[in-house]
Amino acid sequence: MRHSKSIIGLAASLCIAGGFYGCNGNGDQSSPATPATPGTPAAPAAPATPPVAEVTGKWTTGDLHVHTIQSNDAQSPLATVLDQAFTASNLDWMALSNHLRVSDRDPAGTAIPGGSVAFSKGMADYEVPAVKQMQADGRYPGKLIFSAFEWDMPTHDHMNVGIFSGSPALAPALKAANEFEYFFTNRADTLFNSADVAAWNAKGPRAFTTHADALLAFNWLKTNYPDSSYALINHPSRNPGKYTAANYREFNDLAPNIVFAVEGMVGNQMEPDRGGYNSAYIDANLKSRTYGGVDYVVAQVGGIWDALLGDGRRFWNLANSDHHFKTAGGQFSSGYFPGEYARNYLWMEGTGIKGLLDSLRAGKSFSVFGDLINALDFNVAAGSTKREMGGELMAKAGDKVTVTIRFKSPDRNRFEYPLDSGVNVNVRPTVDHIDLIAGDVTPRAKPGTPEYSKETNDSTKVIATFTKTDWKLDKDGYNTVTYTFTAARSQYFRLRGTNLGLNVPGETTNGNPLPDTKTDLVENAARFDAINARNYNDLWFYSNPVFVTVASGA
Repeated sequence: MRHSKSIIGLAASLCIAGGFYGCNGNGDQSSPATPATPGTPAAPAAPATPPVAEVTGKWTTGDLHVHTIQSNDAQSPLATVLDQAFTASNLDWMALSNHLRVSDRDPAGTAIPGGSVAFSKGMADYEVPAVKQMQADGRYPGKLIFSAFEWDMPTHDHMNVGIFSGSPALAPALKAANEFEYFFTNRADTLFNSADVAAWNAKGPRAFTTHADALLAFNWLKTNYPDSSYALINHPSRNPGKYTAANYREFNDLAPNIVFAVEGMVGNQMEPDRGGYNSAYIDANLKSRTYGGVDYVVAQVGGIWDALLGDGRRFWNLANSDHHFKTAGGQFSSGYFPGEYARNYLWMEGTGIKGLLDSLRAGKSFSVFGDLINALDFNVAAGSTKREMGGELMAKAGDKVTVTIRFKSPDRNRFEYPLDSGVNVNVRPTVDHIDLIAGDVTPRAKPGTPEYSKETNDSTKVIATFTKTDWKLDKDGYNTVTYTFTAARSQYFRLRGTNLGLNVPGETTNGNPLPDTKTDLVENAARFDAINARNYNDLWFYSNPVFVTVASGA
Protein backbone atom coordinates (compact mmCIF):
# COMPACT_ATOMS: atom_id res chain seq x y z
CA MET A 1 0.00 0.00 0.00
CA ARG A 2 1.21 3.48 -0.84
CA HIS A 3 0.88 6.35 1.58
CA SER A 4 -0.18 9.82 0.62
CA LYS A 5 2.19 12.69 1.29
CA SER A 6 -0.46 15.41 1.19
CA ILE A 7 -2.53 16.83 3.99
CA ILE A 8 -6.23 16.15 3.67
CA GLY A 9 -8.22 19.23 4.65
CA LEU A 10 -11.19 18.52 6.88
CA ALA A 11 -14.18 20.84 6.99
CA ALA A 12 -16.98 20.65 9.54
CA SER A 13 -19.97 22.76 10.43
CA LEU A 14 -21.58 23.14 13.81
CA CYS A 15 -25.21 23.84 14.66
CA ILE A 16 -25.69 24.93 18.26
CA ALA A 17 -29.26 24.80 19.51
CA GLY A 18 -30.40 28.29 20.45
CA GLY A 19 -27.11 29.76 19.29
CA PHE A 20 -27.90 30.30 15.61
CA TYR A 21 -31.02 31.02 13.61
CA GLY A 22 -32.27 28.57 11.04
CA CYS A 23 -30.87 25.25 12.30
CA ASN A 24 -32.88 22.63 10.44
CA GLY A 25 -33.33 18.99 11.32
CA ASN A 26 -30.19 18.06 9.41
CA GLY A 27 -28.00 20.45 11.35
CA ASP A 28 -27.75 22.90 8.46
CA GLN A 29 -27.54 26.62 9.11
CA SER A 30 -29.15 29.59 7.44
CA SER A 31 -29.54 33.24 8.34
CA PRO A 32 -33.02 34.70 8.89
CA ALA A 33 -34.36 36.30 5.69
CA THR A 34 -36.37 39.53 5.46
CA PRO A 35 -40.10 38.63 5.51
CA ALA A 36 -41.55 38.67 1.98
CA THR A 37 -44.13 41.31 0.96
CA PRO A 38 -46.89 40.00 -1.34
CA GLY A 39 -45.84 40.60 -4.88
CA THR A 40 -42.28 41.56 -3.82
CA PRO A 41 -39.33 39.17 -4.16
CA ALA A 42 -37.86 38.13 -0.83
CA ALA A 43 -34.53 39.69 0.06
CA PRO A 44 -31.63 37.25 -0.42
CA ALA A 45 -30.38 35.61 2.74
CA ALA A 46 -27.06 36.84 4.06
CA PRO A 47 -24.27 34.28 3.69
CA ALA A 48 -23.92 32.20 6.83
CA THR A 49 -20.62 32.37 8.66
CA PRO A 50 -19.64 28.90 9.80
CA PRO A 51 -19.05 28.95 13.54
CA VAL A 52 -15.68 27.94 14.90
CA ALA A 53 -15.87 25.06 17.34
CA GLU A 54 -14.73 26.17 20.77
CA VAL A 55 -11.58 24.48 22.05
CA THR A 56 -12.35 23.58 25.63
CA GLY A 57 -9.30 21.51 26.55
CA LYS A 58 -5.54 21.82 26.45
CA TRP A 59 -2.44 19.66 26.31
CA THR A 60 -0.89 18.98 29.70
CA THR A 61 2.02 16.91 30.99
CA GLY A 62 2.34 14.82 34.11
CA ASP A 63 3.48 11.74 36.03
CA LEU A 64 1.36 9.31 38.06
CA HIS A 65 4.09 7.28 39.76
CA VAL A 66 6.41 9.22 42.06
CA HIS A 67 7.96 8.36 45.44
CA THR A 68 9.41 10.65 48.08
CA ILE A 69 11.44 9.98 51.21
CA GLN A 70 8.22 8.89 52.96
CA SER A 71 8.67 5.59 51.11
CA ASN A 72 11.31 3.73 53.07
CA ASP A 73 13.19 2.73 49.89
CA ALA A 74 13.30 6.31 48.57
CA GLN A 75 15.67 9.19 49.33
CA SER A 76 14.28 12.41 47.83
CA PRO A 77 12.49 14.87 50.15
CA LEU A 78 9.07 16.05 49.05
CA ALA A 79 10.19 19.62 48.34
CA THR A 80 13.03 18.39 46.11
CA VAL A 81 10.67 16.19 44.10
CA LEU A 82 8.13 18.99 43.65
CA ASP A 83 10.81 21.51 42.68
CA GLN A 84 12.16 19.14 40.05
CA ALA A 85 8.72 18.23 38.71
CA PHE A 86 7.16 21.68 38.54
CA THR A 87 10.02 24.17 38.42
CA ALA A 88 12.71 22.27 36.50
CA SER A 89 10.41 20.18 34.28
CA ASN A 90 7.29 22.38 34.26
CA LEU A 91 4.83 19.52 34.62
CA ASP A 92 1.17 20.41 35.01
CA TRP A 93 0.06 17.59 37.31
CA MET A 94 1.56 14.83 39.41
CA ALA A 95 0.48 12.04 41.73
CA LEU A 96 2.59 11.28 44.77
CA SER A 97 2.38 7.49 45.00
CA ASN A 98 4.40 6.29 47.95
CA HIS A 99 4.31 2.64 48.96
CA LEU A 100 1.27 1.51 50.95
CA ARG A 101 3.55 0.03 53.58
CA VAL A 102 4.86 1.40 56.86
CA SER A 103 6.52 4.80 56.79
CA ASP A 104 9.21 5.94 59.23
CA ARG A 105 9.83 9.50 57.99
CA ASP A 106 8.00 12.71 57.27
CA PRO A 107 8.22 14.57 53.92
CA ALA A 108 11.57 16.12 54.85
CA GLY A 109 13.07 12.80 55.96
CA THR A 110 12.79 13.41 59.72
CA ALA A 111 11.94 10.36 61.82
CA ILE A 112 8.26 10.26 62.77
CA PRO A 113 7.80 10.61 66.56
CA GLY A 114 6.74 7.32 68.06
CA GLY A 115 8.02 5.20 65.20
CA SER A 116 6.49 3.72 62.07
CA VAL A 117 2.97 4.50 60.88
CA ALA A 118 0.76 2.93 58.25
CA PHE A 119 1.40 4.91 55.10
CA SER A 120 -2.25 5.94 54.73
CA LYS A 121 -1.85 7.69 58.10
CA GLY A 122 1.46 9.22 57.03
CA MET A 123 -0.21 10.47 53.87
CA ALA A 124 -3.03 12.09 55.87
CA ASP A 125 -0.91 13.48 58.71
CA TYR A 126 2.21 14.59 56.83
CA GLU A 127 2.16 14.43 53.02
CA VAL A 128 -1.17 16.09 52.23
CA PRO A 129 -0.76 18.90 54.80
CA ALA A 130 2.78 19.58 53.56
CA VAL A 131 1.65 19.98 49.95
CA LYS A 132 -1.28 22.19 50.99
CA GLN A 133 1.03 24.41 53.02
CA MET A 134 3.52 24.76 50.17
CA GLN A 135 0.81 25.80 47.76
CA ALA A 136 -0.72 28.16 50.35
CA ASP A 137 2.73 29.76 50.58
CA GLY A 138 2.62 30.45 46.84
CA ARG A 139 4.76 27.57 45.63
CA TYR A 140 3.75 25.64 42.50
CA PRO A 141 0.86 27.94 41.53
CA GLY A 142 -1.63 26.44 39.13
CA LYS A 143 -0.20 22.94 39.48
CA LEU A 144 -2.33 19.88 40.28
CA ILE A 145 -0.61 17.85 43.02
CA PHE A 146 -2.40 15.01 44.77
CA SER A 147 -1.72 11.90 46.83
CA ALA A 148 -2.27 8.31 45.75
CA PHE A 149 -0.33 5.18 46.71
CA GLU A 150 1.40 2.10 45.32
CA TRP A 151 -0.20 -1.10 46.56
CA ASP A 152 1.49 -4.51 46.77
CA MET A 153 -1.31 -6.46 45.11
CA PRO A 154 -1.61 -10.01 46.48
CA THR A 155 -0.04 -12.67 44.21
CA HIS A 156 0.73 -10.07 41.53
CA ASP A 157 2.82 -6.88 41.60
CA HIS A 158 2.34 -3.17 42.13
CA MET A 159 -0.86 -1.25 41.44
CA ASN A 160 -1.05 2.52 41.42
CA VAL A 161 -4.22 3.36 43.36
CA GLY A 162 -5.92 6.73 43.70
CA ILE A 163 -9.13 7.21 45.71
CA PHE A 164 -10.96 10.54 45.69
CA SER A 165 -14.14 12.06 47.07
CA GLY A 166 -15.81 15.42 47.47
CA SER A 167 -18.18 17.70 45.62
CA PRO A 168 -17.90 19.60 43.44
CA ALA A 169 -14.10 19.23 43.54
CA LEU A 170 -12.46 15.90 44.21
CA ALA A 171 -9.66 15.45 46.74
CA PRO A 172 -7.81 12.41 48.08
CA ALA A 173 -10.19 10.35 50.23
CA LEU A 174 -7.87 9.94 53.19
CA LYS A 175 -10.15 7.84 55.39
CA ALA A 176 -10.87 5.58 52.43
CA ALA A 177 -7.14 5.06 51.87
CA ASN A 178 -6.83 4.12 55.55
CA GLU A 179 -9.65 1.58 55.21
CA PHE A 180 -8.22 0.19 51.97
CA GLU A 181 -4.85 -0.31 53.66
CA TYR A 182 -6.48 -2.14 56.56
CA PHE A 183 -8.49 -4.51 54.38
CA PHE A 184 -6.02 -5.21 51.57
CA THR A 185 -2.57 -5.28 53.22
CA ASN A 186 -1.08 -7.19 56.13
CA ARG A 187 -0.43 -4.09 58.26
CA ALA A 188 -0.72 -4.76 61.98
CA ASP A 189 -4.07 -3.88 63.58
CA THR A 190 -2.23 -1.71 66.08
CA LEU A 191 -1.30 0.76 63.33
CA PHE A 192 -4.98 1.76 62.96
CA ASN A 193 -7.51 3.47 65.19
CA SER A 194 -9.15 0.83 67.39
CA ALA A 195 -12.67 2.19 66.82
CA ASP A 196 -12.09 2.11 63.07
CA VAL A 197 -10.83 -1.46 63.28
CA ALA A 198 -13.96 -2.53 65.12
CA ALA A 199 -16.19 -0.86 62.55
CA TRP A 200 -14.26 -2.29 59.64
CA ASN A 201 -14.25 -5.80 61.06
CA ALA A 202 -18.03 -5.63 61.19
CA LYS A 203 -18.02 -5.19 57.41
CA GLY A 204 -16.12 -8.40 56.71
CA PRO A 205 -12.72 -10.12 56.88
CA ARG A 206 -9.43 -8.70 55.69
CA ALA A 207 -8.20 -9.88 52.27
CA PHE A 208 -4.53 -9.59 51.37
CA THR A 209 -3.27 -13.03 50.34
CA THR A 210 -4.81 -14.49 47.20
CA HIS A 211 -5.74 -13.53 43.65
CA ALA A 212 -9.37 -13.55 44.79
CA ASP A 213 -8.41 -10.97 47.42
CA ALA A 214 -7.04 -8.72 44.68
CA LEU A 215 -10.38 -8.95 42.91
CA LEU A 216 -12.15 -8.05 46.16
CA ALA A 217 -10.06 -4.87 46.29
CA PHE A 218 -11.12 -3.86 42.78
CA ASN A 219 -14.72 -4.63 43.67
CA TRP A 220 -14.37 -2.49 46.82
CA LEU A 221 -13.18 0.43 44.72
CA LYS A 222 -15.97 -0.06 42.19
CA THR A 223 -18.62 -0.29 44.91
CA ASN A 224 -17.47 2.69 46.94
CA TYR A 225 -15.70 4.97 44.43
CA PRO A 226 -16.92 3.89 40.97
CA ASP A 227 -16.20 7.17 39.23
CA SER A 228 -13.52 8.64 41.49
CA SER A 229 -10.80 6.02 41.78
CA TYR A 230 -8.21 4.34 39.61
CA ALA A 231 -6.01 1.24 39.84
CA LEU A 232 -3.28 1.23 37.20
CA ILE A 233 -0.77 -1.55 36.62
CA ASN A 234 2.84 -0.51 37.29
CA HIS A 235 5.95 -2.09 35.63
CA PRO A 236 3.89 -5.18 34.74
CA SER A 237 6.61 -7.60 33.62
CA ARG A 238 9.42 -6.63 35.98
CA ASN A 239 9.04 -9.85 37.95
CA PRO A 240 8.38 -12.99 35.88
CA GLY A 241 5.04 -14.72 36.09
CA LYS A 242 3.08 -12.03 37.92
CA TYR A 243 0.33 -11.58 35.30
CA THR A 244 -1.37 -13.54 32.56
CA ALA A 245 -3.35 -12.08 29.68
CA ALA A 246 -6.45 -13.43 31.41
CA ASN A 247 -5.58 -11.35 34.49
CA TYR A 248 -5.58 -8.14 32.47
CA ARG A 249 -8.93 -8.99 30.95
CA GLU A 250 -10.38 -10.03 34.30
CA PHE A 251 -9.30 -6.81 36.06
CA ASN A 252 -10.63 -4.65 33.23
CA ASP A 253 -13.91 -6.60 33.00
CA LEU A 254 -14.49 -6.25 36.72
CA ALA A 255 -13.82 -2.51 36.87
CA PRO A 256 -13.35 -0.97 33.40
CA ASN A 257 -13.68 2.57 34.73
CA ILE A 258 -10.94 1.92 37.32
CA VAL A 259 -8.46 -0.54 35.77
CA PHE A 260 -7.92 1.15 32.42
CA ALA A 261 -4.16 1.59 31.91
CA VAL A 262 -0.75 0.00 32.21
CA GLU A 263 2.59 1.67 32.86
CA GLY A 264 4.19 0.33 29.70
CA MET A 265 6.94 2.96 29.54
CA VAL A 266 8.34 2.17 32.94
CA GLY A 267 10.32 4.27 35.38
CA ASN A 268 13.57 3.46 37.20
CA GLN A 269 15.42 4.17 33.96
CA MET A 270 18.63 4.99 35.86
CA GLU A 271 18.92 1.40 37.09
CA PRO A 272 21.79 -0.65 35.59
CA ASP A 273 19.09 -3.17 34.64
CA ARG A 274 16.94 -0.75 32.69
CA GLY A 275 13.69 -0.17 34.53
CA GLY A 276 14.89 -2.35 37.40
CA TYR A 277 14.04 -5.44 35.34
CA ASN A 278 16.76 -7.50 36.96
CA SER A 279 15.62 -11.10 36.56
CA ALA A 280 18.25 -13.47 35.17
CA TYR A 281 19.32 -12.66 31.61
CA ILE A 282 18.15 -15.93 30.10
CA ASP A 283 15.81 -16.68 27.22
CA ALA A 284 13.08 -17.78 29.62
CA ASN A 285 12.91 -14.21 30.93
CA LEU A 286 12.75 -12.37 27.60
CA LYS A 287 9.19 -11.33 28.43
CA SER A 288 10.53 -9.77 31.63
CA ARG A 289 12.96 -7.41 29.92
CA THR A 290 12.49 -3.86 28.75
CA TYR A 291 12.77 -3.07 25.04
CA GLY A 292 14.03 0.44 24.52
CA GLY A 293 13.00 1.03 28.12
CA VAL A 294 9.45 -0.18 27.41
CA ASP A 295 7.78 -3.18 29.02
CA TYR A 296 7.31 -6.21 26.75
CA VAL A 297 3.53 -5.94 27.18
CA VAL A 298 3.54 -2.70 25.16
CA ALA A 299 6.76 -3.02 23.14
CA GLN A 300 5.84 -6.30 21.44
CA VAL A 301 3.86 -5.70 18.26
CA GLY A 302 0.93 -8.06 18.54
CA GLY A 303 1.50 -8.67 22.26
CA ILE A 304 -0.74 -8.37 25.30
CA TRP A 305 -1.59 -4.68 24.82
CA ASP A 306 -2.60 -5.40 21.24
CA ALA A 307 -4.63 -8.41 22.41
CA LEU A 308 -6.57 -6.13 24.76
CA LEU A 309 -7.09 -3.50 22.06
CA GLY A 310 -8.22 -6.26 19.70
CA ASP A 311 -11.00 -6.97 22.21
CA GLY A 312 -12.08 -3.37 21.71
CA ARG A 313 -10.98 -2.45 25.22
CA ARG A 314 -10.24 1.17 26.00
CA PHE A 315 -7.01 0.31 27.78
CA TRP A 316 -4.17 2.81 27.63
CA ASN A 317 -0.39 3.08 27.97
CA LEU A 318 1.42 5.43 30.37
CA ALA A 319 5.00 6.57 31.02
CA ASN A 320 6.14 7.44 34.54
CA SER A 321 9.35 8.13 36.45
CA ASP A 322 8.85 5.77 39.42
CA HIS A 323 11.26 8.17 41.09
CA HIS A 324 12.85 7.00 44.36
CA PHE A 325 16.18 8.79 43.95
CA LYS A 326 18.32 9.63 40.97
CA THR A 327 21.62 8.73 42.63
CA ALA A 328 22.30 8.00 46.28
CA GLY A 329 25.48 7.92 48.32
CA GLY A 330 27.59 8.15 45.19
CA GLN A 331 27.03 4.41 44.78
CA PHE A 332 23.52 3.73 43.53
CA SER A 333 21.17 5.05 40.86
CA SER A 334 17.46 4.47 40.42
CA GLY A 335 15.25 6.83 38.41
CA TYR A 336 15.03 10.27 36.90
CA PHE A 337 12.99 13.03 38.53
CA PRO A 338 9.38 13.43 37.39
CA GLY A 339 9.28 14.95 33.91
CA GLU A 340 13.04 14.83 33.46
CA TYR A 341 13.07 11.81 31.12
CA ALA A 342 9.53 10.40 30.91
CA ARG A 343 6.38 12.40 30.19
CA ASN A 344 2.73 11.75 29.58
CA TYR A 345 1.10 14.27 27.25
CA LEU A 346 -2.62 14.35 28.03
CA TRP A 347 -5.36 16.39 26.42
CA MET A 348 -7.22 17.57 29.50
CA GLU A 349 -10.82 18.66 29.55
CA GLY A 350 -12.04 20.22 32.75
CA THR A 351 -10.00 21.04 35.81
CA GLY A 352 -8.82 19.47 39.02
CA ILE A 353 -8.71 15.79 39.82
CA LYS A 354 -12.06 15.11 38.18
CA GLY A 355 -10.90 16.72 34.94
CA LEU A 356 -7.72 14.67 35.07
CA LEU A 357 -9.55 11.40 35.75
CA ASP A 358 -12.04 11.98 32.95
CA SER A 359 -9.23 12.85 30.54
CA LEU A 360 -7.11 9.85 31.51
CA ARG A 361 -10.06 7.58 30.82
CA ALA A 362 -10.73 9.29 27.49
CA GLY A 363 -7.26 8.26 26.30
CA LYS A 364 -6.27 11.24 24.16
CA SER A 365 -2.61 11.00 25.14
CA PHE A 366 0.84 9.89 24.14
CA SER A 367 3.96 9.09 26.15
CA VAL A 368 7.58 9.98 25.50
CA PHE A 369 11.14 9.29 26.65
CA GLY A 370 13.82 11.97 26.46
CA ASP A 371 11.62 14.64 24.84
CA LEU A 372 11.77 12.84 21.51
CA ILE A 373 8.61 14.71 20.56
CA ASN A 374 6.64 17.37 22.40
CA ALA A 375 3.52 17.60 20.23
CA LEU A 376 1.46 15.01 18.38
CA ASP A 377 -1.72 15.26 16.32
CA PHE A 378 -2.76 11.73 15.34
CA ASN A 379 -6.22 11.25 13.89
CA VAL A 380 -8.32 9.27 11.44
CA ALA A 381 -11.00 10.82 9.24
CA ALA A 382 -13.70 9.77 6.83
CA GLY A 383 -15.41 12.59 5.02
CA SER A 384 -15.99 15.40 7.48
CA THR A 385 -15.76 13.18 10.56
CA LYS A 386 -12.50 13.01 12.45
CA ARG A 387 -11.51 11.11 15.58
CA GLU A 388 -8.32 11.36 17.64
CA MET A 389 -6.41 9.18 20.10
CA GLY A 390 -8.77 7.32 22.39
CA GLY A 391 -11.66 7.96 20.02
CA GLU A 392 -13.73 5.83 17.66
CA LEU A 393 -14.55 6.57 14.03
CA MET A 394 -17.70 4.91 12.71
CA ALA A 395 -17.29 3.96 9.06
CA LYS A 396 -18.93 1.92 6.33
CA ALA A 397 -17.17 -0.74 4.31
CA GLY A 398 -15.67 0.97 1.29
CA ASP A 399 -15.21 4.35 2.97
CA LYS A 400 -11.94 6.12 2.28
CA VAL A 401 -10.20 6.71 5.62
CA THR A 402 -7.24 9.03 6.00
CA VAL A 403 -4.75 8.72 8.85
CA THR A 404 -2.96 11.99 9.63
CA ILE A 405 0.22 12.17 11.70
CA ARG A 406 1.65 15.56 12.71
CA PHE A 407 4.43 15.95 15.25
CA LYS A 408 7.07 18.31 16.57
CA SER A 409 10.32 17.86 18.49
CA PRO A 410 11.91 20.42 20.81
CA ASP A 411 15.16 22.20 20.06
CA ARG A 412 16.96 20.18 22.71
CA ASN A 413 16.30 17.64 25.41
CA ARG A 414 17.80 17.34 28.90
CA PHE A 415 20.73 15.06 28.13
CA GLU A 416 23.64 16.29 30.23
CA TYR A 417 27.20 15.12 30.71
CA PRO A 418 28.48 14.38 33.26
CA LEU A 419 25.29 13.37 35.03
CA ASP A 420 23.93 16.10 37.35
CA SER A 421 26.63 18.51 36.21
CA GLY A 422 24.13 20.97 34.80
CA VAL A 423 26.07 20.87 31.51
CA ASN A 424 23.56 20.23 28.72
CA VAL A 425 24.98 18.45 25.69
CA ASN A 426 22.57 20.46 23.50
CA VAL A 427 21.31 17.42 21.66
CA ARG A 428 18.31 18.08 19.46
CA PRO A 429 16.14 14.95 19.57
CA THR A 430 15.40 13.72 16.06
CA VAL A 431 12.78 11.18 15.05
CA ASP A 432 14.30 8.64 12.66
CA HIS A 433 11.03 6.93 11.80
CA ILE A 434 7.45 6.41 12.92
CA ASP A 435 5.60 3.11 12.66
CA LEU A 436 1.87 3.01 12.03
CA ILE A 437 0.64 -0.15 13.74
CA ALA A 438 -2.80 -1.65 13.09
CA GLY A 439 -4.72 -4.64 14.40
CA ASP A 440 -8.18 -6.08 13.94
CA VAL A 441 -10.92 -5.57 16.52
CA THR A 442 -13.02 -8.70 16.92
CA PRO A 443 -15.78 -9.72 19.37
CA ARG A 444 -14.54 -9.51 22.94
CA ALA A 445 -12.99 -12.68 24.33
CA LYS A 446 -15.23 -14.35 26.90
CA PRO A 447 -14.11 -15.73 30.29
CA GLY A 448 -13.39 -19.42 30.25
CA THR A 449 -12.52 -19.55 26.54
CA PRO A 450 -9.03 -20.07 25.11
CA GLU A 451 -9.24 -16.57 23.61
CA TYR A 452 -9.54 -15.06 27.09
CA SER A 453 -6.05 -16.33 27.92
CA LYS A 454 -4.50 -15.51 24.56
CA GLU A 455 -1.65 -13.04 24.92
CA THR A 456 -1.23 -12.11 21.26
CA ASN A 457 -3.17 -10.40 18.50
CA ASP A 458 -2.04 -12.19 15.37
CA SER A 459 -3.56 -9.57 13.08
CA THR A 460 -1.42 -6.74 14.44
CA LYS A 461 1.25 -5.50 12.06
CA VAL A 462 3.34 -2.45 11.24
CA ILE A 463 1.41 -1.38 8.16
CA ALA A 464 3.55 1.65 7.27
CA THR A 465 6.87 3.16 8.29
CA PHE A 466 7.51 6.85 7.70
CA THR A 467 10.89 8.60 7.63
CA LYS A 468 11.98 12.17 6.96
CA THR A 469 11.68 11.49 3.23
CA ASP A 470 7.93 11.00 3.75
CA TRP A 471 6.87 13.84 6.03
CA LYS A 472 6.71 17.50 5.13
CA LEU A 473 6.95 20.57 7.32
CA ASP A 474 3.58 22.34 7.41
CA LYS A 475 2.82 26.01 8.04
CA ASP A 476 2.39 25.38 11.79
CA GLY A 477 5.84 23.82 12.14
CA TYR A 478 4.60 20.22 12.33
CA ASN A 479 6.17 17.35 10.43
CA THR A 480 3.15 15.93 8.60
CA VAL A 481 2.35 12.74 6.73
CA THR A 482 -0.88 11.00 5.75
CA TYR A 483 -1.88 7.43 4.96
CA THR A 484 -5.10 6.45 3.19
CA PHE A 485 -6.90 3.12 3.16
CA THR A 486 -10.32 1.70 2.36
CA ALA A 487 -12.34 0.61 5.39
CA ALA A 488 -13.13 -3.10 5.28
CA ARG A 489 -13.22 -4.29 8.91
CA SER A 490 -12.99 -2.90 12.42
CA GLN A 491 -9.43 -2.01 13.42
CA TYR A 492 -7.40 0.14 15.77
CA PHE A 493 -4.34 2.20 14.85
CA ARG A 494 -1.48 3.28 17.08
CA LEU A 495 1.95 4.85 16.66
CA ARG A 496 5.45 4.30 17.91
CA GLY A 497 8.47 6.38 17.00
CA THR A 498 12.17 6.36 17.76
CA ASN A 499 15.45 8.17 17.16
CA LEU A 500 17.02 4.85 16.11
CA GLY A 501 17.31 3.40 12.65
CA LEU A 502 15.55 0.23 11.57
CA ASN A 503 18.57 -2.02 12.11
CA VAL A 504 20.96 -0.75 14.75
CA PRO A 505 23.21 -3.47 16.17
CA GLY A 506 22.14 -4.34 19.70
CA GLU A 507 19.17 -1.93 19.57
CA THR A 508 16.72 -2.69 16.74
CA THR A 509 15.93 -5.35 14.16
CA ASN A 510 13.55 -4.46 11.34
CA GLY A 511 12.45 -1.50 13.42
CA ASN A 512 11.56 -3.53 16.50
CA PRO A 513 13.40 -2.78 19.75
CA LEU A 514 15.69 -5.46 21.12
CA PRO A 515 15.82 -6.42 24.82
CA ASP A 516 17.85 -4.02 26.92
CA THR A 517 21.06 -5.30 28.44
CA LYS A 518 22.61 -4.42 31.78
CA THR A 519 25.02 -1.49 32.06
CA ASP A 520 27.62 -2.96 34.38
CA LEU A 521 30.64 -0.76 35.11
CA VAL A 522 32.48 -1.01 38.43
CA GLU A 523 33.30 2.68 38.87
CA ASN A 524 30.14 4.42 40.07
CA ALA A 525 30.32 7.78 38.29
CA ALA A 526 31.31 6.12 35.01
CA ARG A 527 28.37 3.73 35.38
CA PHE A 528 25.93 6.59 36.02
CA ASP A 529 27.13 8.41 32.90
CA ALA A 530 26.96 5.26 30.80
CA ILE A 531 23.38 4.56 31.94
CA ASN A 532 22.36 8.13 31.15
CA ALA A 533 23.97 7.95 27.69
CA ARG A 534 22.33 4.57 27.07
CA ASN A 535 18.92 6.06 27.80
CA TYR A 536 19.26 9.23 25.75
CA ASN A 537 20.58 7.33 22.76
CA ASP A 538 17.56 5.01 22.80
CA LEU A 539 14.40 7.16 22.72
CA TRP A 540 10.83 6.15 21.94
CA PHE A 541 7.32 7.48 21.97
CA TYR A 542 4.06 5.53 21.90
CA SER A 543 0.60 6.87 21.19
CA ASN A 544 -2.70 5.60 22.42
CA PRO A 545 -4.82 4.06 19.66
CA VAL A 546 -7.73 5.39 17.67
CA PHE A 547 -10.43 2.91 16.65
CA VAL A 548 -12.17 2.58 13.28
CA THR A 549 -15.37 0.57 13.63
CA VAL A 550 -16.96 -0.80 10.47
CA ALA A 551 -20.58 -1.76 11.10
CA SER A 552 -21.36 -5.43 10.56
CA GLY A 553 -23.04 -5.92 7.23
CA ALA A 554 -22.29 -2.35 6.14
